[in-house]
Amino acid sequence: MGGLTQDPAFLATTFVVIDFEATTPTGYPAQPIEVAALALRYEKSAWTVVGRSASLIRPPAFAPVTPAVTAQTGLTPEQVKQAPDPAEALGALDRRFTADKRYLLVAQHAATEANLIHNQRKHCPALARVDLLDTIPLAKHLVPGLANYKLDTLLAHFAITQPADRHRACADVEVTAQVFFRLISAADEDVQLSDLAALVKIAGRTAKCNMPTQGGLFDIQPSDGESAYEPV
Repeated sequence: MGGLTQDPAFLATTFVVIDFEATTPTGYPAQPIEVAALALRYEKSAWTVVGRSASLIRPPAFAPVTPAVTAQTGLTPEQVKQAPDPAEALGALDRRFTADKRYLLVAQHAATEANLIHNQRKHCPALARVDLLDTIPLAKHLVPGLANYKLDTLLAHFAITQPADRHRACADVEVTAQVFFRLISAADEDVQLSDLAALVKIAGRTAKCNMPTQGGLFDIQPSDGESAYEPV
């Protein structure tokens, strides 16, 4: 293998693949109704799962689960009615991020997850300060020429079986992780991606909480008051 997976910074990083399902109420930011995360380390030339987390999330009254959301995800209002509220669900996830470890979030279309996390930052302050890697620009660099870079397209390209419960957070995290593995394998053979810093330069997204007031290198749009949820 190449330089990337031998880079000390890469080996010291815990990569957390994360996915949300959400409602998109008119006039409000998207509101999470499910979250899943899969924590990974690259150890002894192989990926190791070092943690998992998943929870339904009860949305506020102004953001009900609509028929369109149910059609997309399979989630119903009844399923989330008794779920933990955002403070409980995201607080439990947040406590998994310890100060003595280096993390990067991994997401398909990372702006979606970044905005959801930022808008919930009072419930997950540690999570909200973790920067992200976006599989889309990484795939564009490593696999040029695809018709598009949606998750389903990447699954087909890499011959990864599409899960029956696609558009549920746990299923999407699992297959996004499989795409990430394929991309890192390809990156390991790319001379432009010799270390973690080079990977971040191509696919990194700065968490909004880490941006200077005047804006950061990787601006994530739209603004807090706009819906930024885009099912992928």
